[in-house]
Amino acid sequence: MQKIFYCVAAATLLAMCLSCNIKKNYEGGKYQGEEKNGLPSGYGTLIQKHTTYNGFWENGKMNGYGTLINGKKRYVGEFKNGYFSGYGELTYGDSVAYSGQWKNGKRQGKGLCKDSMGRHICGLWKADMLVWGTRTDLNGTYIGQLNNKGIAEGHGRYISNEGREYEGLWKDDRREGFGFSIVAHHQLKAGEWENDKYRGEKVVYTSERIYGIDVSKYQHVIGRHKYPIYWNQVRISNLGNISKKRVNGNVDYKISFVYIKSTEGTTMRNKYYASDYRQARANGIYIGSYHFFSTLTSPAVQAKFFIRNSHFNKGDFPPVLDVEPMPSQIRKMGGTGVMFNHIRTWMNIVQQRTGVRPILYVSQTFVNRYLSLAPDIKKNYDVWIARYGEYKPDVRLVYWQLCPDGRVKGIHGEVDINVFNGYRSQYDEFINNQTIR
Repeated sequence: MQKIFYCVAAATLLAMCLSCNIKKNYEGGKYQGEEKNGLPSGYGTLIQKHTTYNGFWENGKMNGYGTLINGKKRYVGEFKNGYFSGYGELTYGDSVAYSGQWKNGKRQGKGLCKDSMGRHICGLWKADMLVWGTRTDLNGTYIGQLNNKGIAEGHGRYISNEGREYEGLWKDDRREGFGFSIVAHHQLKAGEWENDKYRGEKVVYTSERIYGIDVSKYQHVIGRHKYPIYWNQVRISNLGNISKKRVNGNVDYKISFVYIKSTEGTTMRNKYYASDYRQARANGIYIGSYHFFSTLTSPAVQAKFFIRNSHFNKGDFPPVLDVEPMPSQIRKMGGTGVMFNHIRTWMNIVQQRTGVRPILYVSQTFVNRYLSLAPDIKKNYDVWIARYGEYKPDVRLVYWQLCPDGRVKGIHGEVDINVFNGYRSQYDEFINNQTIR
């Protein structure tokens, strides 16, 4: 009986060996390997004109683990019914194009790849489309939605190697839409981005915001006509027409604060200042005083002139220096360095007298051209900026003059309309901590 067993075993081994050596034409190529019912089944190799497969088969289809080579493309992994299915790695030459899960020949599930720019992506694929992942390059890491080319598209977060962060919307690998960024030792930026550049907060105007105005003699004198201000009636009725604005509801806003021009240079006084100050205060409106800066006279003399002719009572808002020089005026006074030294002098003298740090009023053009040349002023002083666009300015902002052509009930003609940078809680905090004591 033992001899018979050995004979049967030997016959079986011989049959297996013969099946491994089957050679035949199959699907336009040469097949060598195991077969069943005339079809490749088991382990075998198919060599076609441009393609070679070496691996397992079932009923004439690649099924199980195998290697498929087509030119520089090489797939090593699992197959099902002739398709990549399960875990597998696809390479192009020496580079790994994708390593991960497949289904019916398409990437499906978690995987790893390297894009054409050498960036590594650990992502999630659906029906061969990359929809989400973590992408790492030499500069940092992106986590979020991606398109099939590994490009940031949709919502995502980017963290640079230097610690810069942005979270928000992306388009074509650029920040586009709403988002916010954090940079070490810098202000948080939150708002709209366009073509990778920060535009600012796109403000919606409602009755919940804190509004104010600024006035001078020009609200009283227009041509040869003189007009009073009815401080018991004042309410904002129009936000101007210079720029596009998004408004919810009707414009009928309470005026919470007013800045009144007091002086200019060393000789000019607003003769309506005292009366406007008294009446506005009597009607429960918070008041601040401002001085119009001159490039022609001493900043110390200007500061003393402003102090002598202005009121600084308990609860008043911080005084303001209004700086609006022309480039020719700056050159004539000795350049930007001299100008900023004059600004520092005025600010220091007025702060010593009032006990609060003054605010700098400038235009967006001034910020763009000059403010970076005085980093100490940019860092230490709040800014009131005139910017007539739909985006909130990107500075150390306390007030934003959003239009010069607004309308106010109780005031004749056009009026500058301003918005406090914050809502009620921030406004109350400002009153408690930054007004004159």
